[in-house]
Amino acid sequence: MSWGTELWDQFDNLEKHTQWGIDVLEKYIKFVKERTEIELSYAKQLRNLSKKYQPKKNSKEEEEYRYTSTRAFLATLNEMNDYAGQHEVISENMTSLITGELTRYVQELKQERKSHFHDGRKAQQHIETCWKQLEASKRRFERDCKEADRAQQYFEKMDADINVTKADVEKARQQAQLRHQMAEDSKAEYSSTLQKFNSEQHEHYYTHIPSIFQKIQEMEERRIVRIGESMKTFAEVDRQVIPIIGKCLDEITKAAESVDHKNDSQMVIEAFKSGFEPPGDIEFEDFTQPMKRTVSETSLSNSRADGRSEPKFGGKSKGKLWPFIKKNKLMSLLTSPHQPPPPPPASASPSAVPNGPQSPKQQKEPLSHRFNEFMTSKPKIHCFRSLKRGLSLKLGAGPEDFSNLPPEQRRKKLQQKVDELNRDIQKEMDQRDALTKMKDVYIKNPQMGDAASVDQRLAELGQNIEKLRLEVQKFEGWLAEVEGRLPARSEQARRQSGLYEAQNTSAMNSCAQDRESSPDGSYTEEQSQETEMKVPATDFDDEFDDEEPLPTIGTCKALYTFEGQNEGTISVAEGEMLYVIEEDKGDGWTRIRRNEDEEGYVPTSYVEVYLDKNAKGAMTYI
Repeated sequence: MSWGTELWDQFDNLEKHTQWGIDVLEKYIKFVKERTEIELSYAKQLRNLSKKYQPKKNSKEEEEYRYTSTRAFLATLNEMNDYAGQHEVISENMTSLITGELTRYVQELKQERKSHFHDGRKAQQHIETCWKQLEASKRRFERDCKEADRAQQYFEKMDADINVTKADVEKARQQAQLRHQMAEDSKAEYSSTLQKFNSEQHEHYYTHIPSIFQKIQEMEERRIVRIGESMKTFAEVDRQVIPIIGKCLDEITKAAESVDHKNDSQMVIEAFKSGFEPPGDIEFEDFTQPMKRTVSETSLSNSRADGRSEPKFGGKSKGKLWPFIKKNKLMSLLTSPHQPPPPPPASASPSAVPNGPQSPKQQKEPLSHRFNEFMTSKPKIHCFRSLKRGLSLKLGAGPEDFSNLPPEQRRKKLQQKVDELNRDIQKEMDQRDALTKMKDVYIKNPQMGDAASVDQRLAELGQNIEKLRLEVQKFEGWLAEVEGRLPARSEQARRQSGLYEAQNTSAMNSCAQDRESSPDGSYTEEQSQETEMKVPATDFDDEFDDEEPLPTIGTCKALYTFEGQNEGTISVAEGEMLYVIEEDKGDGWTRIRRNEDEEGYVPTSYVEVYLDKNAKGAMTYI
């Protein structure tokens, strides 16, 4: 099977076919190139997806990854990152092994094809030239034969005519002989040319053309083999990464199998266990007698004194059910601004603001008036500040011994502090040992350095280690106190705690009287039963440790720029979009949130509120 013998007369069709073969190869190259781009895009999207859900460093989200389920999810994200890397490998290998190689091969193939068909056209032109020479020789021979025949006929006519002179007859005879000679010469030339053409034609169709077509056939077969090998490489590139991808999937499966619901449940207990005992039973008494409550030593609430007597340390008091107070309402009370909101800028009238409060010149509602009066009155500032101890803990102003925390959480914090201090001590000791060795080297080899140059640093390290050890002893003492479940602290601590509670009780009592009609309802009791509120600082502060953030009930757009300079307010820029977490309760202030750490009050007239109709308790201000 040879194109030279089977397709000797299909030069033009072979030229078209080989060009089509090159087009197919270029099309396959384009296909592989687009596949590599898809792999790169897919890998990039996988990496971005993995990065998007990675926990942020030094954030609350990072602490959540101590559970087995979240650790398994983190392992899945990491494996997806490796999975994306394998798709990048696929793209790189296809680019280098297929796209690059085939692109170079196509250029070589085009040059080879051009050379072969150039030789073919040259051979065709040669045989066409030989054919033209044969035709010219043939026509010349035919013409000379006709000329000789006419000359012979003329001579015979002259020879037969008796009126023609002998000289004219001789002239005609010589002319006939000349024409016959020319015909013989043309015949010989035509015969020679014909033999030459036949030889050239035989060599053309049996030697030159078969050789050229054979080279073209081999070129085309190499192209077909090459594209087949490229397709095989295409599959092999994918197959090479399958084991690694399988390992990634195995690791994801392994991470999923490591999820332990019992362990996660235990970790929730360790994270949130307070160490308090449940409240005791409430004794039934006559309505004329104040209610008494059996309280365990570790209960969240203390007792309250009977009647309206002056607060005394250790006296009887009525229990306040702090666990059932709505903490978000209390925080709202604590953080609300202490003064009426400012009017909006003069460029816009208050009536143009959709959710604006009443003009400051108008008479306020009695409730908000009493609330603002409570906040701005000087005698009650002490009460407000004492109640805000829980909020100050969230701002990083907690006691050093973590006494504001429940016993179990306090024990964990103290243990973490002790471990941290021990690690710091070990670091300082390692530095001291290294400097001591350096000093010994300097003593033995003075040319390397001055031994006295490290004495100051050694002394500093010794002082640091001593300070850290004292800190460790202090925290270990507090830790031993918590772990020993002592009924009380030292006598001095008890006296200090009692003194603080007595002062705090007096202030809290005055606050309770002013908040009988509070809209929150957390501090409202009958006038005849309102006596005093004695709450230890540690119990009250604990109420805000695990406070859940208020849910968003809508969004708002800042109509004007507001500089929040007072306590409890937040600054906003004109046009800024924020979340609404508490509506205007009639005092002209709306509580908003920018992110998890920034929230506060802004004047209602400064924002345009869009409440979510599905939010619980949502109302639209008109």
